[in-house]
Amino acid sequence: MIGFVGCGNMAQAMISGIIDSGLYKPDEIIASRRDEEKLSEIKDRFGINTTVDNQTVARTSDILILAVKPYQYETVIHEIKNEISDETLIISIAAGQTIDSISDMFGREVRVIRTMPNTPALVGEGATGMCFAENIGSEDADKAKKIFESFGVVTVVDESLMDVIVGVSGSSPAYIYMIIEAMADAAVSEGLPRDEAYRLAAQSVMGTAKMVLETKEHPGVLKDRVCSPGGTTMAGVRLLEERGLRGTIMEGICAGIYKSMELSEEE
Repeated sequence: MIGFVGCGNMAQAMISGIIDSGLYKPDEIIASRRDEEKLSEIKDRFGINTTVDNQTVARTSDILILAVKPYQYETVIHEIKNEISDETLIISIAAGQTIDSISDMFGREVRVIRTMPNTPALVGEGATGMCFAENIGSEDADKAKKIFESFGVVTVVDESLMDVIVGVSGSSPAYIYMIIEAMADAAVSEGLPRDEAYRLAAQSVMGTAKMVLETKEHPGVLKDRVCSPGGTTMAGVRLLEERGLRGTIMEGICAGIYKSMELSEEE
């Protein structure tokens, strides 16, 4: 049984990907949430087992995913720490919660895998950074990777780089949504219907990303191929460079990284 303590947007995205991939059946998944109305909606949507009791999830799960907000970890772990067995595989998806801090909250040596997924998991296109406690063997590592690969790609890194993962993939979908919205707004301002503007903007972003992944060419090389001498694209690129587009994006990503570092230090 795979269990989710907490079942907000990220957990639901993961559950959707896990079920769609066939890795787990709905009756092999259990999730808890305090809001009974939302919990009923989740049960109807996915057909999984649900409960308002976190301890029930902890007691019945071989793999336990802590899907609550970082500030809720201490309270939730205190509630469930006596319900898990020594064999339970604990997976964290929270920014700022280190392997050591999670183990300290449980008050004993536990088997922890730290991850940082992102919400495109909902459509099977997630990106997850992952690192392991020293007591995690290759079999359990592979098991965790398969779960997260069921809804996207996984990169295994040293824990010291997990804050960078938060910035580059965990938080970045929000920035891309802002870019798509801005692209569409520009088109609408010049007369294109909004639904078509969003469709074209989103497809352009998706296709561009796919070009980078599938061709494996440097983004700068691909960019240059679109920039004809004296053309429309170069005019736009020039203005964006003048306004500091790349520097602004880098600063935004780094702001997320630094905030994640602050959360880690607080713990």
